Amino acid sequence: MLEPCFWKKSAAVLLTELATADTGLTSQEAEQRLARYGSNNAAAPKRAPGWLRFVKLLGNPLVIILLVASGLSALTGDVPSFVIIAAIVLLSVLLDFVQESRAQTAVDALREKVALRAEVRRDGAETSLPVAELVPGDIVLLTAGDLVPADGVLLSTRDLFVNQALLTGESYPVEKHAADEGDPAAEISEVGCVALAGASVISGSAVQLVCRTGRQTMLGQLADTLIAKPPPTSFEIGLRRFSMLILWITLVLVVLVMAESMAFHRPWLEALVFALALAVGLTPELLPMIMTITLARGAV
Repeated sequence: MLEPCFWKKSAAVLLTELATADTGLTSQEAEQRLARYGSNNAAAPKRAPGWLRFVKLLGNPLVIILLVASGLSALTGDVPSFVIIAAIVLLSVLLDFVQESRAQTAVDALREKVALRAEVRRDGAETSLPVAELVPGDIVLLTAGDLVPADGVLLSTRDLFVNQALLTGESYPVEKHAADEGDPAAEISEVGCVALAGASVISGSAVQLVCRTGRQTMLGQLADTLIAKPPPTSFEIGLRRFSMLILWITLVLVVLVMAESMAFHRPWLEALVFALALAVGLTPELLPMIMTITLARGAV
């Protein structure tokens, strides 16, 4: 990995350190660097592993009611009820998980179809590749209308003006030029021979050597401070409130049934079994699965 202040070095030194020829990287070398540095996507969401997403689905209040009721049923000796309820709940959660994964796969496929592309030198030829596949050492060709895909130095330019207001707040296009030597005194946003990810090319053309990608870019560092977990939707809030309402109603009824049974000196075990049956009967165990499958199919 290049040191943070790569713009302080000359283009020749950077080409040597990145082991990049004028013809660009080979596909094999690019694959190795992609595995080492990661995707060139500054706003890529950090997804939780599959097992953690599965466990979170078990945290639904309706699922918790059923699991607790089935566990108490097993303690009272009603093992068949425990097996049946637990099997239904696990099947529901499993279908829930599968449908969510399929919907996410469909979203990923859509993102790939509309992904930004860049002209890159690979294997001695110019080719169009998704911006997410760029790696340090790639040589990118920029023309008017392009978005700069990564941070890097300019190897050559022709009347190049870029708009980098997204990063610096400058309201006017900035002229960029190639330079043989780096600028050890300036900040990266002020260096004339550096093009930053997220800037747009207003006019002219250039050849850029990619030095930093993904979250290592200036845009990526800004994105880390701005990316936050999206707030729950109105539907999610409503569904959770409904689940909590069912939970409280179930708890109150179970307590009342137990209190009534104890008041009339009925066997507490029979009262507990009846209360558990009441809790299971009041809980729509398939509701989370039905809602998720319906929404997931709609998303696909």
